[in-house]
Amino acid sequence: MWSSRWLFILAAAGSAVGLGNIWKFPYVVGESGGGAFVVVYLFCIALVGIPIMMAEVLIGRQGRQSPINTMRALVKEVDGSSGWTLIGWAGVFAGFLILSYYAVIAGWSMYYIVLMAQGLFDGSSPALARSVFSEFQQSPWLMLGWHTAFMVITVAIVARGVTGGIEKAVRWFMPFLVVLLIVLVIHGFISPGFDEAVAFLFAFDFQKITVETLLTALGLSFFTLSLGMGAIMAYGAYVPGSASITSMVVTIAALDTIVAIAAGLAIFPVVFAYGTELTVEAGPSLMFETVPLVFGNIPFGSIFGTLFFVLVSFAAITSAISLTEPGLAFLVEEYNAKRSRVAISLGVFCWVLGIGTVLSFNVWSDIHLVGNLNFFAFLDYVTQNIMLPLGGLFIALFAGFVLPKTIVGSQLGLDEGYKSVLWMILIKFCAPVGVSIVFFVTIFNSIS
Repeated sequence: MWSSRWLFILAAAGSAVGLGNIWKFPYVVGESGGGAFVVVYLFCIALVGIPIMMAEVLIGRQGRQSPINTMRALVKEVDGSSGWTLIGWAGVFAGFLILSYYAVIAGWSMYYIVLMAQGLFDGSSPALARSVFSEFQQSPWLMLGWHTAFMVITVAIVARGVTGGIEKAVRWFMPFLVVLLIVLVIHGFISPGFDEAVAFLFAFDFQKITVETLLTALGLSFFTLSLGMGAIMAYGAYVPGSASITSMVVTIAALDTIVAIAAGLAIFPVVFAYGTELTVEAGPSLMFETVPLVFGNIPFGSIFGTLFFVLVSFAAITSAISLTEPGLAFLVEEYNAKRSRVAISLGVFCWVLGIGTVLSFNVWSDIHLVGNLNFFAFLDYVTQNIMLPLGGLFIALFAGFVLPKTIVGSQLGLDEGYKSVLWMILIKFCAPVGVSIVFFVTIFNSIS
């Protein structure tokens, strides 16, 4: 069990807060109507994200095992179809695939801690920032080294178990992440571009709310909470029976949103002050070209730039821990194996698969598995656009249509009143419809 409900909240929030929160979310908010988009996003969170997260936690707490064995036990308990156990298998597999390439990208942030601390970008030009990042990507051995370092840290934490490893990590990492974020927000506050950043993030521009922005908000409401891959279900298995699932999940969603907005207030003021053009289409290069360039041309930039990449690395580690737990817990249960040995074995397999992502940026960059997708792009597309939405959809359907009301009611503390009716509407209709829309629109856009 988690030692306290707050440690579960910190762990689950750590799972949700990742690389996307630091850059992509605040940018999308600013480009999509600012405060108006936040209102729409929170509405989507209430209809889609929170119900599915509640479903994952209640399923995990009811089963008290790894996602795979939890689904096996619950299907047997309710005499349901064995096909529902695929939810557990698919989640574990998706988490494993995501971690293999996530660890590579996260290794970049650790490398940039060193570069920023050395003052490499002090007074740098756009050409220098681009060349440093390009040379790094063209060096498979250097990328592999930082990929290895990140995997070693992740394995070392999860090998120690829930209380000895994960709790201790989030007990230190999450508060320190918040402190770093506060320091960077204060720095942003005294930067010349702070007013412009606030206007970008919070101006209520309802004219920008279109069908496309609604779909974006729906997608973010699902993906930003790390749903559909069994991580929250695995964490839910350790939640004490007396803790309120509803209040914990709402708190996690709120923390995730606050951190993402705060990240915008930390980085956008210095970006606007420097006059750099904001785009999101460039992908990871934004964080590893634009950010170092901006921090390298402001007073004490190397210090605050180093803190920024420490923040990014901490966020990545807490997410990676949650990606490892579902598969690790299953293997420990299934084979009665020592947790540390399973963690090392799983880490090695994941590390080996990650080599494919490392090579996708250099040696294998011209090798396409499907269409124009190289190894890394293919894994990213399959997991983010297919596996996770389908996982979230079937979790909602299982909780809404297969689990008896007695189980759901006891886990969520619901009676037969309006709260129960509201829950059934959200989990049976709103959440599945929302995720289905995201899924089909994404697939349609990719093939059209």
